[in-house]
Amino acid sequence: MRILLMNGPNLNLLGAREPEVYGSATLADLEGALQAIARAEGAELECFQSNIEGELVDALQRAAGVKPPESGRAPTGKCAACVFNPGGYTHTSVALRDAIGGLDLPVYEVHISNVLTREEFRHESMIGPVAAGSIIGLGLYGYAAALRAAIDRDVKNLAFPPGGKA
Repeated sequence: MRILLMNGPNLNLLGAREPEVYGSATLADLEGALQAIARAEGAELECFQSNIEGELVDALQRAAGVKPPESGRAPTGKCAACVFNPGGYTHTSVALRDAIGGLDLPVYEVHISNVLTREEFRHESMIGPVAAGSIIGLGLYGYAAALRAAIDRDVKNLAFPPGGKA
């Protein structure tokens, strides 16, 4: 089953932009590591990054299967879930919030830094209330945790703890 890894504005600059906050790994490094985790679990991870809000909405709609695939653009078909770092759109985008809230697609919100310890305007997420879950402040490990949750919950339909309710 397919999972979409989606990154919003400025995340294409990972490794170069504010390494003291975001670390030295590049977006390609992150995508490669997460694709290896997904493959080992029998899932396919497709990656998409855009600095443009409407392109992120379109990708969510493609992932949910309500918009047809576009040649050469991820995702290439319906997805079981999405791991999403909306970047700065976290705090401003009603369009992304409405897209996530209106689609039958579990979306896991991820933030590399602990946004609750940063500037006041970063303390509120437009995405969190409609997300399947949010992981903040764990660095790039947050992506792996969100991917693991998406695989276990939305691909394998596992409960945690085993025998419990998901």
